[in-house]
Amino acid sequence: MKIYQHYSVYGFSNGYVVCNEDSMEALIIDPGEVTTTMIDQIEHKTYAVKAVLITHSHTHHCRGLKTLMRIYDPEVYASNTKLFNIVCRKVQDQQLFKVANFPIRAIAVPGHTQDSIVYDIDGCLFTGDAFHAGIIGKTTSAFNAKALYERLKSKLEFYPDDSLVFPGHGPPSTLGTEKKFNLGLREGFAESLKASYDFFV
Repeated sequence: MKIYQHYSVYGFSNGYVVCNEDSMEALIIDPGEVTTTMIDQIEHKTYAVKAVLITHSHTHHCRGLKTLMRIYDPEVYASNTKLFNIVCRKVQDQQLFKVANFPIRAIAVPGHTQDSIVYDIDGCLFTGDAFHAGIIGKTTSAFNAKALYERLKSKLEFYPDDSLVFPGHGPPSTLGTEKKFNLGLREGFAESLKASYDFFV
């Protein structure tokens, strides 16, 4: 597996191209925008783009979808049945499927948004805005922050500490690092939130 991170100035968000060097297939996660660098990377190795995975429907994580669909013919996976009038294959919590010869599990973690999904791709966690290095995703209330905290703790508890985390904003991390140092994964974090809680993600 090769993972290429693509940074979008629009929303300061991360998108990812995940490539299978054996089958020469690729999938794209959260295309906030489509750049010539991304296309060149795919075309240089002649990867077949098989799918696009959307972690949640905030525009700065998926607005490049319309451009991708004009160039390639991938299947789109999301919690939604449609995005930008593009038909999506709706994924359910703990659903297992295979794309580009990678085993993938969809893990529902509503809280930042109701449609938030973490994708486990062969042991790598693509978390969207559910959590980032050092903090969980912004929520609209302490109640939602607590719900997100509880879902993350229960659903990721049994993943190994060396699992790689690829978030929608900021640098990659490991699950073990986040268990130790992520403020949002500490007991009592949600209860401590005030109205001024206003992280940009």
